[in-house]
Amino acid sequence: MVRRRQPPKKQAQESQSISLSDPTYYFNRELSWIEFNNRVLHEAIDARTPLLERLKFLAIFSSNLDEYFMVRIAALKQQVEAGVGKRSIDGKTPQQQLTLIYDRLHPIVAQQHQHFEQVVRPELAQHQVYLLDYIDLDQQQREHLKQYFEQQVFPVLTPLAIDPGHPFPYISNLSLSLAVVIRDRDSGQERFARVKVPKVLPRFIPLPSDLQAVPVNLTAAVTAPDVTPIAAAKPPAWVGVSLEQVIAHNLGTLFPGMDVQEYYPFRVTRNADLEVEEDEADDLMEAIEQELRKRRVGGSVVRVELPSNMPPALRSLLIQELDITEQDIYELDGLLCLRDLMNFLGLPLPELKDPSWKPATHPRLKKLLEFDIDNPEGAESDIFSSIRQQDILLHHPYQSFSTSVQRFIEAAAHDTGAVAIKMTLYRTSGDSPIVKALIKAAENGIQVAVLIELKARFDEANNILWAKRLESAGVHVVYGLVGLKTHTKLALVVRRETGRIRRYVHVGTGNYNPKTAGLYTDLGVLTCNEEIGADVTDLFNSLTGYSRQSEYRKLLVAPVSLRRRMLELIDRETQQHQAHGNGRIVAKMNALVDAKVIEALYQAGSAGVKIDLIVRGICCLKPGLPGISETINVVSIVGRFLEHSRVFYFHNNGEEEVYIGSADWMTRNLNRRVEAVTPIEDPELAKDLQEILGILLADNRHAWDLQPDGRYIQRTPENGAIEQSSQNILMQMARPETPD
Repeated sequence: MVRRRQPPKKQAQESQSISLSDPTYYFNRELSWIEFNNRVLHEAIDARTPLLERLKFLAIFSSNLDEYFMVRIAALKQQVEAGVGKRSIDGKTPQQQLTLIYDRLHPIVAQQHQHFEQVVRPELAQHQVYLLDYIDLDQQQREHLKQYFEQQVFPVLTPLAIDPGHPFPYISNLSLSLAVVIRDRDSGQERFARVKVPKVLPRFIPLPSDLQAVPVNLTAAVTAPDVTPIAAAKPPAWVGVSLEQVIAHNLGTLFPGMDVQEYYPFRVTRNADLEVEEDEADDLMEAIEQELRKRRVGGSVVRVELPSNMPPALRSLLIQELDITEQDIYELDGLLCLRDLMNFLGLPLPELKDPSWKPATHPRLKKLLEFDIDNPEGAESDIFSSIRQQDILLHHPYQSFSTSVQRFIEAAAHDTGAVAIKMTLYRTSGDSPIVKALIKAAENGIQVAVLIELKARFDEANNILWAKRLESAGVHVVYGLVGLKTHTKLALVVRRETGRIRRYVHVGTGNYNPKTAGLYTDLGVLTCNEEIGADVTDLFNSLTGYSRQSEYRKLLVAPVSLRRRMLELIDRETQQHQAHGNGRIVAKMNALVDAKVIEALYQAGSAGVKIDLIVRGICCLKPGLPGISETINVVSIVGRFLEHSRVFYFHNNGEEEVYIGSADWMTRNLNRRVEAVTPIEDPELAKDLQEILGILLADNRHAWDLQPDGRYIQRTPENGAIEQSSQNILMQMARPETPD
């Protein structure tokens, strides 16, 4: 049984007089997301995080925020403009939410940039990584960059004048620009121009090794007072400047005959959510391609980032021409677009990164021979015999994706016994080995059917390319159901074996993407359970044909049965606790938003059921409310890997049940997406999942406890206890020997 720290004893309280739909019992979804991103930022601020990993978290914070503005803020602004008065789960109007969001976000974003400029940048210099300002360069370095500008940058630039004869240019989404103030030498009149910093060029320009001299006074000047200088002199690891500074200090070439007075960087974010009328689209792929062309340009402006010293006249011009308000402006001093800091993760400085991690091959799969394309029979069928012996529980990235899920699909593609392969693809990598295996399977005469979700946000273009490639190889490709996103993670292999047909299934919590499989924590099970195989077959038939399956044997499927069954399981636990006093629920997910599920959890909590929720991101449930949620704890873990797995545990008076699958407890997952959650019925594997949950709940390094007022407090070891990072423990368990 999964254990946790016991809360104070309390008597179950009657809740008939309490309305669990009262908005005061819920956190705002948007503000809860901001608190999650703030926990990401904390990893960048925490001195225990290796320096280059701190740059990574600064970049992730910015990237997360870009998407938040493009989708969530954009949607709220559209609601305000349309006069929509629908209130959020906590009773806020769209305008009230926007005001609260801006008030909370401005100081957090300012903190991010201040920390980078005042702490991280000096620490980088202490480790011989110098992101210099142009003013600090010597003459030789400037001459080199001038040549670079003339040869590599100048031909790409297009300066755009802003005057009565030149209307204000369209500023594309997420583009970094320079607002340039120039003076006409003949008339003495000041004019404005916009120069876009091209994305096709590297954001940070390194200086060659023979020009990496850094002035001694600069080294001292950039040293943070609390950073111990590195005693041993060694050559710099990297010296360079940002592309926008190279452009800014060579603007004279763009404006001959003019005097460049000033320049100010700024960055624009636009609404980038797709609006596809599926009911009216004759061809869904074509409709999405049209919307993608619109996205490249972008919709209305939702944010402008600019320096605090931008002149009022220029600032007013941007506000007027971009049709924004002061609330939409974020004043940021220093480097803009910190998401590009991810580029520095490629530096060969292992001492400034997390220890390298090579996922372990699952113990049950270690004995399989390496894939041999010239001898596909025999060895590769061993993976199927291994599955026949016992279900296999996979835990990525602790266990290898390539030697398990990828091998499963590749084995099927070359297996003479395989007659069909069916898969759902929500997101995959640009060089997907999974897709290549599916193409090979089709070439080998295996019937292959793939559902590619074209509406996977920000992966639409990539998925369209794969869909076209698969279709050209003879794969049956479908694009899902109208009005629903197909988010489930399923793979089905049908084999002809001696005297029978047998189905092998993978049900997972994560995408079939080998790159994110090394960065996200996800779970999956390989099984040949006949009832699950039959369920997956029925589900694929409903996705590719006209079946309206309303019941499944084992799988919990959204939007058909998942919501109903989860509510039944929570209610059953409440009843079991009232009868036996041992009610226990543990659920791990990315987000908890759905009001009906939260109400059910409140009812269970008010009855005394002990509930632990491991929710990485958004959580609208308030723990610790007297008489309602005193027995409910909510913890968020933000560490090296992105916690992405979904697990649901119910004690059931000792007849424990554990489920894994693709769905969070969000309204969109339960109502508007195709999801699949499977029971883990093998007692050994169920115990493994309980152990994983217990390790996560015991984390005192990367775990944050949600408070009744919405604050998150990071755990620290108490009373001399040892620091325990759940992710480090799980790595050690997967590979007891020293990581490669």
